[in-house]
Amino acid sequence: MTDVAAPRVRSRGAVLLLVTAIVVVALNQRPAVVAVAPLLGELRADTGLSSALAGLLTALPVLCFGAFAPLAPRLARRIGLETAVAASLVLLAAGIALRLLPPVALLYAGSLVAGAAIAIANVLMPAYVKREFTRPGAVMGAYSASLNVGAAAAAGLTVPIGAALGAEWRVALASWLVLAVAALALWLPVAGVRGTRTTPPEASSWSLLRQPLARQVTAYLGLQSVQFYSFAAWLPTLLADAGVPVREGGLLLAASNVTGALGALLIPAAAGRMAAQRPLVVGVLAAYAVGLGGLLLAPASGTLLWVAVFGVAQGGGFALALTLIVLRSPSPLVAARLGGVAQCLGYLVASTGPVVLGALHDATSGWTWPLVLLIALLAPMVWAGWGAARDAVLDPAGTRTASRED
Repeated sequence: MTDVAAPRVRSRGAVLLLVTAIVVVALNQRPAVVAVAPLLGELRADTGLSSALAGLLTALPVLCFGAFAPLAPRLARRIGLETAVAASLVLLAAGIALRLLPPVALLYAGSLVAGAAIAIANVLMPAYVKREFTRPGAVMGAYSASLNVGAAAAAGLTVPIGAALGAEWRVALASWLVLAVAALALWLPVAGVRGTRTTPPEASSWSLLRQPLARQVTAYLGLQSVQFYSFAAWLPTLLADAGVPVREGGLLLAASNVTGALGALLIPAAAGRMAAQRPLVVGVLAAYAVGLGGLLLAPASGTLLWVAVFGVAQGGGFALALTLIVLRSPSPLVAARLGGVAQCLGYLVASTGPVVLGALHDATSGWTWPLVLLIALLAPMVWAGWGAARDAVLDPAGTRTASRED
């Protein structure tokens, strides 16, 4: 992967086809994870898994997002960025297919392989967009929105797909293999594959964290991810405890992903037109405060509004985090390095969120203090986002942040 490369000149049709390929790849980045949750009841009844082991099955891919993210830039340098993305799709398909096989151990192995594959694509796709598009904001919006659409589709369609096929949970879970194969079939002819290129020796990706700007981007991504995974894990239970029917709780969670897609589509396009993205940080944080505050004060009334506003904050906040990685990086290689570090630490921190909230709920026998904690975490998000959104770029080799502000 070259460190500096000019975007290629393409016809309008070729650009549209490339954006379509990027969108289809993005649609694959969440179903392998999200599709497990709707099937947990049937899965546990069939396999005899305990609640703890079933919880591990859903947490394992998120842990892989963090653990494998730093490997993505190295892989791209070794085999080429396009080839690395193609390899991630092959791995994803293999991970999903492993879940079809009877031994329970392969269920976990498939989740691990799929999580590793998604971690690679999570890091490399923003770097690819930065390299291929002069104005990456709108394309990052389409990419980020597609992540939400993929998650919503998996949450809402996995069980109906299984019912339509008259199949057991394994087949329903593996049905998303079709989407992974379709993405690979589209990616190969559109993006192609490229071998290793000669590039200058690079500093360690972790050395970027010596710069305050890199630490702020990482902190913003991590704190934003804590909000999402905590919300996704406990929202149906929180609403059920407030008197909202369980079925409605699941639908409300799906609704938050739908409104999240809207936020994810709009925020990056706006960010790309700004030198500094601080107004967007303030807007996202305000939406978080409204959504969480509403759930704290009136969880059983106005619920759809609180969840929808939180969804916009979540989708827009995550899209902004990915876009900041692109905008704060002077080149695609630095974007991949920063993405690997930020997602590694961010997802590892995010995986603790549901555990901490669950423990706090058990200790206090309610949801007031867990929600207060999430609201309190908005304060460091403001600090991290304010710094990450300033008009500056990272120094790829040293400790200096190249600021364009006075």
